[in-house]
Amino acid sequence: MTGAYLEIEKKIERGERLTREDGLRLFACRDIAWIGMLADRVRQEKCGDIVYYNVNCHVNLTNICLAHCKFCAFGRDAEDNGAYEMSVEEAVAHVADAMRDPHLAGLHVVSGLHPSWTFEDYLQRLNALHEAFPTLYLKGFTGVEITHFAKSSGLTVREVLLRLRAAGLQSIAGGGAEILSDRVRGELCPNKATADEWLETHRTAHALGIKTNASMLYGHIETIEERVEHMMRLRDLQDETGGFQTFIPFPFLPSHTELGRTVRQTTMWDDLRTIAISRLMLDNFRNIKAYWVMLTVPVAQVALCFGANDIDGTVHKETILHDAGAKSPRALSEDHIIRVIREIGRTPAACDSNFNIIEVY
Repeated sequence: MTGAYLEIEKKIERGERLTREDGLRLFACRDIAWIGMLADRVRQEKCGDIVYYNVNCHVNLTNICLAHCKFCAFGRDAEDNGAYEMSVEEAVAHVADAMRDPHLAGLHVVSGLHPSWTFEDYLQRLNALHEAFPTLYLKGFTGVEITHFAKSSGLTVREVLLRLRAAGLQSIAGGGAEILSDRVRGELCPNKATADEWLETHRTAHALGIKTNASMLYGHIETIEERVEHMMRLRDLQDETGGFQTFIPFPFLPSHTELGRTVRQTTMWDDLRTIAISRLMLDNFRNIKAYWVMLTVPVAQVALCFGANDIDGTVHKETILHDAGAKSPRALSEDHIIRVIREIGRTPAACDSNFNIIEVY
Protein backbone atom coordinates (compact mmCIF):
# COMPACT_ATOMS: atom_id res chain seq x y z
CA MET A 1 0.00 0.00 0.00
CA THR A 2 1.53 3.30 -1.08
CA GLY A 3 1.85 6.41 1.06
CA ALA A 4 -1.10 8.16 -0.61
CA TYR A 5 -3.42 5.28 0.25
CA LEU A 6 -2.10 5.04 3.80
CA GLU A 7 -2.79 8.76 4.20
CA ILE A 8 -6.38 8.20 3.05
CA GLU A 9 -6.77 5.48 5.68
CA LYS A 10 -5.35 7.78 8.36
CA LYS A 11 -7.74 10.55 7.32
CA ILE A 12 -10.67 8.16 7.70
CA GLU A 13 -9.41 7.01 11.10
CA ARG A 14 -9.17 10.66 12.21
CA GLY A 15 -12.62 11.46 10.82
CA GLU A 16 -11.23 13.93 8.29
CA ARG A 17 -13.00 14.73 5.02
CA LEU A 18 -11.61 13.19 1.85
CA THR A 19 -10.73 15.47 -1.06
CA ARG A 20 -11.53 15.21 -4.75
CA GLU A 21 -8.00 13.87 -5.28
CA ASP A 22 -8.59 11.21 -2.62
CA GLY A 23 -11.72 10.11 -4.46
CA LEU A 24 -9.82 9.76 -7.72
CA ARG A 25 -7.10 7.75 -5.97
CA LEU A 26 -9.70 5.40 -4.50
CA PHE A 27 -11.23 4.75 -7.92
CA ALA A 28 -7.72 3.99 -9.24
CA CYS A 29 -6.98 1.56 -6.40
CA ARG A 30 -7.16 -2.15 -7.26
CA ASP A 31 -7.39 -3.32 -3.65
CA ILE A 32 -11.16 -3.49 -3.47
CA ALA A 33 -11.08 -5.49 -0.23
CA TRP A 34 -9.20 -2.61 1.46
CA ILE A 35 -11.68 -0.02 0.14
CA GLY A 36 -14.57 -2.21 1.30
CA MET A 37 -13.02 -2.62 4.75
CA LEU A 38 -12.70 1.14 5.16
CA ALA A 39 -16.28 1.72 3.97
CA ASP A 40 -17.68 -0.97 6.26
CA ARG A 41 -15.80 0.53 9.20
CA VAL A 42 -17.32 3.95 8.51
CA ARG A 43 -20.77 2.37 8.06
CA GLN A 44 -20.47 0.65 11.41
CA GLU A 45 -19.41 3.83 13.19
CA LYS A 46 -22.13 5.95 11.54
CA CYS A 47 -25.07 3.55 11.37
CA GLY A 48 -24.42 0.48 13.49
CA ASP A 49 -25.89 -2.85 12.41
CA ILE A 50 -29.34 -1.69 11.30
CA VAL A 51 -30.23 -2.25 7.62
CA TYR A 52 -33.25 -0.29 6.43
CA TYR A 53 -35.87 -1.58 4.02
CA ASN A 54 -39.47 -0.73 3.22
CA VAL A 55 -42.51 -2.62 2.00
CA ASN A 56 -43.40 -0.49 -0.98
CA CYS A 57 -45.19 -0.40 -4.30
CA HIS A 58 -44.01 1.51 -7.38
CA VAL A 59 -46.56 3.55 -9.30
CA ASN A 60 -45.32 4.62 -12.73
CA LEU A 61 -48.26 6.68 -13.93
CA THR A 62 -47.17 6.89 -17.58
CA ASN A 63 -44.25 5.90 -19.78
CA ILE A 64 -45.06 8.54 -22.40
CA CYS A 65 -42.18 10.98 -22.17
CA LEU A 66 -40.84 13.93 -24.11
CA ALA A 67 -37.28 13.67 -22.78
CA HIS A 68 -36.01 10.85 -25.05
CA CYS A 69 -32.93 10.20 -22.89
CA LYS A 70 -30.39 7.95 -24.58
CA PHE A 71 -29.98 5.79 -21.47
CA CYS A 72 -33.72 5.13 -20.99
CA ALA A 73 -35.63 2.00 -22.03
CA PHE A 74 -38.86 3.05 -20.30
CA GLY A 75 -39.96 6.15 -22.19
CA ARG A 76 -42.27 6.00 -25.21
CA ASP A 77 -43.94 8.35 -27.63
CA ALA A 78 -47.73 8.29 -27.43
CA GLU A 79 -48.08 6.32 -30.67
CA ASP A 80 -45.48 3.66 -29.78
CA ASN A 81 -46.32 0.08 -28.93
CA GLY A 82 -46.45 -0.35 -25.19
CA ALA A 83 -47.18 3.31 -24.47
CA TYR A 84 -49.62 3.79 -21.60
CA GLU A 85 -51.11 6.40 -19.30
CA MET A 86 -52.98 5.52 -16.12
CA SER A 87 -56.31 7.16 -15.47
CA VAL A 88 -57.09 8.16 -11.88
CA GLU A 89 -59.14 4.98 -11.50
CA GLU A 90 -56.37 2.80 -12.93
CA ALA A 91 -53.79 4.31 -10.59
CA VAL A 92 -56.00 3.57 -7.58
CA ALA A 93 -56.69 0.03 -8.83
CA HIS A 94 -52.94 -0.52 -9.34
CA VAL A 95 -52.31 0.18 -5.66
CA ALA A 96 -55.44 -1.65 -4.48
CA ASP A 97 -54.01 -4.81 -6.03
CA ALA A 98 -50.73 -4.33 -4.13
CA MET A 99 -52.68 -3.85 -0.89
CA ARG A 100 -53.04 -7.62 -0.76
CA ASP A 101 -49.72 -7.40 1.09
CA PRO A 102 -50.87 -6.56 4.63
CA HIS A 103 -47.53 -4.91 5.44
CA LEU A 104 -47.57 -2.51 2.48
CA ALA A 105 -46.44 0.80 3.94
CA GLY A 106 -45.67 3.17 1.10
CA LEU A 107 -45.77 4.19 -2.54
CA HIS A 108 -42.97 5.29 -4.87
CA VAL A 109 -44.54 7.44 -7.59
CA VAL A 110 -42.40 8.38 -10.61
CA SER A 111 -43.33 8.72 -14.28
CA GLY A 112 -42.44 10.00 -17.70
CA LEU A 113 -42.68 13.68 -18.67
CA HIS A 114 -45.97 13.40 -20.54
CA PRO A 115 -46.08 16.04 -23.30
CA SER A 116 -49.79 16.79 -22.95
CA TRP A 117 -50.50 16.13 -19.28
CA THR A 118 -50.59 19.23 -17.12
CA PHE A 119 -49.31 19.49 -13.57
CA GLU A 120 -52.95 19.22 -12.52
CA ASP A 121 -53.16 15.79 -14.18
CA TYR A 122 -50.30 14.47 -12.03
CA LEU A 123 -51.65 16.23 -8.95
CA GLN A 124 -55.11 14.75 -9.46
CA ARG A 125 -53.66 11.23 -9.46
CA LEU A 126 -51.54 11.91 -6.39
CA ASN A 127 -54.55 13.32 -4.55
CA ALA A 128 -56.61 10.28 -5.45
CA LEU A 129 -53.93 7.89 -4.19
CA HIS A 130 -53.62 9.77 -0.92
CA GLU A 131 -57.38 9.87 -0.40
CA ALA A 132 -57.82 6.19 -1.24
CA PHE A 133 -54.86 5.00 0.85
CA PRO A 134 -54.30 7.60 3.60
CA THR A 135 -52.16 5.29 5.73
CA LEU A 136 -49.54 4.76 3.00
CA TYR A 137 -46.59 7.12 2.99
CA LEU A 138 -46.02 8.85 -0.33
CA LYS A 139 -42.57 9.28 -1.82
CA GLY A 140 -42.64 10.56 -5.31
CA PHE A 141 -41.48 12.53 -8.28
CA THR A 142 -37.90 13.39 -9.09
CA GLY A 143 -36.12 16.71 -9.40
CA VAL A 144 -36.55 16.33 -13.16
CA GLU A 145 -40.32 15.84 -12.90
CA ILE A 146 -40.73 18.72 -10.46
CA THR A 147 -38.72 21.04 -12.73
CA HIS A 148 -40.96 19.96 -15.62
CA PHE A 149 -44.11 20.62 -13.56
CA ALA A 150 -42.88 24.14 -12.79
CA LYS A 151 -42.02 24.96 -16.41
CA SER A 152 -45.22 23.53 -17.85
CA SER A 153 -47.50 25.18 -15.29
CA GLY A 154 -45.81 28.56 -14.93
CA LEU A 155 -45.50 28.00 -11.18
CA THR A 156 -42.27 28.27 -9.25
CA VAL A 157 -40.59 25.11 -8.00
CA ARG A 158 -41.51 26.20 -4.48
CA GLU A 159 -45.17 26.53 -5.42
CA VAL A 160 -45.14 23.11 -7.08
CA LEU A 161 -43.60 21.53 -3.97
CA LEU A 162 -46.14 23.17 -1.68
CA ARG A 163 -49.01 21.82 -3.78
CA LEU A 164 -47.48 18.33 -3.86
CA ARG A 165 -47.08 18.37 -0.09
CA ALA A 166 -50.68 19.51 0.34
CA ALA A 167 -51.72 16.53 -1.81
CA GLY A 168 -49.98 14.12 0.56
CA LEU A 169 -46.40 13.86 -0.70
CA GLN A 170 -43.98 13.22 2.17
CA SER A 171 -40.60 12.93 0.48
CA ILE A 172 -38.97 13.34 -2.93
CA ALA A 173 -37.46 10.49 -4.95
CA GLY A 174 -33.77 10.61 -5.79
CA GLY A 175 -33.88 9.83 -9.50
CA GLY A 176 -33.02 12.14 -12.36
CA ALA A 177 -29.64 13.21 -11.00
CA GLU A 178 -27.91 10.90 -13.50
CA ILE A 179 -24.45 12.55 -13.59
CA LEU A 180 -24.41 16.18 -12.45
CA SER A 181 -22.31 17.26 -15.42
CA ASP A 182 -23.40 19.60 -18.19
CA ARG A 183 -21.27 17.63 -20.66
CA VAL A 184 -22.94 14.31 -19.86
CA ARG A 185 -26.44 15.73 -19.66
CA GLY A 186 -25.99 17.66 -22.89
CA GLU A 187 -25.15 14.45 -24.72
CA LEU A 188 -27.52 11.98 -23.04
CA CYS A 189 -30.52 13.92 -21.76
CA PRO A 190 -30.63 17.49 -23.10
CA ASN A 191 -34.43 17.71 -22.92
CA LYS A 192 -34.79 17.64 -19.16
CA ALA A 193 -33.57 19.46 -16.05
CA THR A 194 -29.98 20.64 -16.00
CA ALA A 195 -27.65 19.70 -13.17
CA ASP A 196 -28.17 23.11 -11.54
CA GLU A 197 -31.96 22.81 -11.88
CA TRP A 198 -31.94 19.36 -10.27
CA LEU A 199 -29.86 20.63 -7.36
CA GLU A 200 -31.97 23.77 -6.95
CA THR A 201 -35.17 21.71 -6.77
CA HIS A 202 -33.74 19.67 -3.92
CA ARG A 203 -32.39 22.79 -2.22
CA THR A 204 -35.89 24.29 -2.35
CA ALA A 205 -37.49 21.11 -0.99
CA HIS A 206 -35.04 21.05 1.90
CA ALA A 207 -35.83 24.69 2.74
CA LEU A 208 -39.50 23.66 3.00
CA GLY A 209 -38.64 20.79 5.33
CA ILE A 210 -39.26 18.12 2.66
CA LYS A 211 -36.65 15.38 2.80
CA THR A 212 -35.28 14.04 -0.48
CA ASN A 213 -33.00 11.34 -1.82
CA ALA A 214 -30.10 11.56 -4.26
CA SER A 215 -28.86 9.17 -6.92
CA MET A 216 -26.09 8.70 -9.45
CA LEU A 217 -26.44 6.76 -12.71
CA TYR A 218 -22.93 5.57 -13.56
CA GLY A 219 -21.28 3.28 -16.05
CA HIS A 220 -22.19 4.91 -19.39
CA ILE A 221 -20.22 7.83 -20.89
CA GLU A 222 -19.14 9.60 -17.70
CA THR A 223 -15.50 9.81 -16.64
CA ILE A 224 -14.28 8.82 -13.18
CA GLU A 225 -13.58 12.52 -12.61
CA GLU A 226 -17.26 13.23 -13.30
CA ARG A 227 -18.36 10.53 -10.86
CA VAL A 228 -16.27 12.12 -8.12
CA GLU A 229 -17.47 15.62 -9.04
CA HIS A 230 -21.06 14.36 -8.82
CA MET A 231 -20.43 13.20 -5.25
CA MET A 232 -18.75 16.51 -4.40
CA ARG A 233 -21.73 18.53 -5.60
CA LEU A 234 -24.13 16.41 -3.56
CA ARG A 235 -21.87 16.67 -0.51
CA ASP A 236 -21.74 20.45 -0.86
CA LEU A 237 -25.54 20.72 -0.96
CA GLN A 238 -25.86 18.36 2.01
CA ASP A 239 -23.45 20.60 3.94
CA GLU A 240 -25.72 23.52 3.12
CA THR A 241 -29.13 21.96 3.85
CA GLY A 242 -28.85 18.55 5.51
CA GLY A 243 -31.96 17.47 3.61
CA PHE A 244 -30.77 14.35 1.78
CA GLN A 245 -31.68 11.04 3.39
CA THR A 246 -30.01 8.37 1.28
CA PHE A 247 -27.68 8.11 -1.70
CA ILE A 248 -28.43 5.54 -4.40
CA PRO A 249 -25.67 4.63 -6.89
CA PHE A 250 -27.43 3.13 -9.94
CA PRO A 251 -25.33 1.04 -12.35
CA PHE A 252 -26.44 1.74 -15.91
CA LEU A 253 -28.25 -1.17 -17.58
CA PRO A 254 -27.57 -0.80 -21.33
CA SER A 255 -29.92 -3.47 -22.67
CA HIS A 256 -32.81 -2.08 -24.73
CA THR A 257 -31.36 1.45 -24.74
CA GLU A 258 -29.81 3.57 -27.47
CA LEU A 259 -26.40 3.04 -25.84
CA GLY A 260 -26.74 -0.73 -25.73
CA ARG A 261 -24.53 -1.38 -28.76
CA THR A 262 -21.57 0.65 -27.48
CA VAL A 263 -21.65 0.47 -23.68
CA ARG A 264 -21.01 -2.63 -21.61
CA GLN A 265 -22.72 -3.20 -18.30
CA THR A 266 -20.67 -2.47 -15.20
CA THR A 267 -18.98 -5.33 -13.38
CA MET A 268 -19.73 -6.42 -9.85
CA TRP A 269 -16.34 -5.01 -8.83
CA ASP A 270 -17.15 -1.58 -10.20
CA ASP A 271 -20.52 -1.64 -8.44
CA LEU A 272 -19.03 -2.61 -5.07
CA ARG A 273 -16.17 -0.14 -5.44
CA THR A 274 -18.57 2.70 -6.30
CA ILE A 275 -20.80 1.97 -3.31
CA ALA A 276 -17.80 1.81 -0.97
CA ILE A 277 -16.31 5.06 -2.29
CA SER A 278 -19.73 6.70 -1.97
CA ARG A 279 -19.71 5.85 1.73
CA LEU A 280 -16.22 7.29 2.13
CA MET A 281 -16.73 10.48 0.11
CA LEU A 282 -20.29 11.30 1.24
CA ASP A 283 -19.38 11.70 4.88
CA ASN A 284 -22.50 13.79 5.58
CA PHE A 285 -24.96 11.18 4.24
CA ARG A 286 -26.17 8.75 6.87
CA ASN A 287 -27.60 6.21 4.43
CA ILE A 288 -26.16 4.54 1.32
CA LYS A 289 -28.54 2.32 -0.65
CA ALA A 290 -27.66 -0.99 -2.30
CA TYR A 291 -30.56 -1.07 -4.75
CA TRP A 292 -31.06 -4.77 -5.33
CA VAL A 293 -33.24 -4.25 -8.42
CA MET A 294 -30.23 -3.05 -10.43
CA LEU A 295 -27.43 -4.80 -8.55
CA THR A 296 -29.19 -8.17 -8.19
CA VAL A 297 -29.91 -9.55 -4.73
CA PRO A 298 -26.56 -11.37 -4.23
CA VAL A 299 -24.49 -8.29 -5.14
CA ALA A 300 -26.69 -6.06 -2.98
CA GLN A 301 -26.14 -8.42 -0.09
CA VAL A 302 -22.35 -8.13 -0.50
CA ALA A 303 -22.71 -4.35 -0.88
CA LEU A 304 -24.14 -4.25 2.65
CA CYS A 305 -20.60 -5.22 3.69
CA PHE A 306 -19.09 -2.49 1.47
CA GLY A 307 -20.63 0.50 3.21
CA ALA A 308 -24.33 0.28 2.38
CA ASN A 309 -27.00 0.18 5.10
CA ASP A 310 -30.20 0.50 3.00
CA ILE A 311 -31.48 -2.19 0.61
CA ASP A 312 -34.65 -0.35 -0.57
CA GLY A 313 -37.60 -2.71 -0.26
CA THR A 314 -40.09 -5.08 -1.81
CA VAL A 315 -40.64 -2.78 -4.87
CA HIS A 316 -43.92 -4.32 -5.97
CA LYS A 317 -44.74 -3.46 -9.61
CA GLU A 318 -41.44 -1.78 -10.57
CA THR A 319 -41.24 -1.32 -14.37
CA ILE A 320 -38.71 1.37 -15.29
CA LEU A 321 -35.55 -0.61 -14.54
CA HIS A 322 -36.91 -3.96 -15.64
CA ASP A 323 -37.70 -2.38 -19.01
CA ALA A 324 -33.98 -1.59 -19.15
CA GLY A 325 -33.11 -5.25 -18.72
CA ALA A 326 -32.78 -5.73 -14.96
CA LYS A 327 -32.38 -9.45 -14.29
CA SER A 328 -33.55 -9.25 -10.69
CA PRO A 329 -36.98 -10.51 -9.58
CA ARG A 330 -39.99 -8.28 -10.18
CA ALA A 331 -40.45 -8.01 -6.40
CA LEU A 332 -39.15 -9.53 -3.19
CA SER A 333 -41.17 -10.73 -0.25
CA GLU A 334 -40.52 -9.09 3.09
CA ASP A 335 -39.41 -12.45 4.48
CA HIS A 336 -36.82 -12.74 1.71
CA ILE A 337 -35.38 -9.30 2.48
CA ILE A 338 -35.23 -10.07 6.19
CA ARG A 339 -33.38 -13.32 5.48
CA VAL A 340 -30.88 -11.60 3.16
CA ILE A 341 -30.07 -9.07 5.88
CA ARG A 342 -29.87 -11.61 8.70
CA GLU A 343 -27.54 -13.87 6.72
CA ILE A 344 -24.76 -11.27 7.00
CA GLY A 345 -25.33 -10.77 10.71
CA ARG A 346 -27.17 -7.46 10.48
CA THR A 347 -30.50 -6.30 11.92
CA PRO A 348 -33.44 -5.71 9.54
CA ALA A 349 -35.59 -2.63 10.21
CA ALA A 350 -38.73 -1.77 8.26
CA CYS A 351 -39.01 1.99 7.80
CA ASP A 352 -41.12 4.64 6.11
CA SER A 353 -39.98 7.02 3.37
CA ASN A 354 -38.37 9.31 5.95
CA PHE A 355 -36.44 6.47 7.59
CA ASN A 356 -38.65 6.39 10.65
CA ILE A 357 -38.47 2.82 11.91
CA ILE A 358 -41.77 0.92 11.81
CA GLU A 359 -40.45 -2.36 13.20
CA VAL A 360 -37.08 -3.90 14.02
CA TYR A 361 -36.72 -7.64 13.48
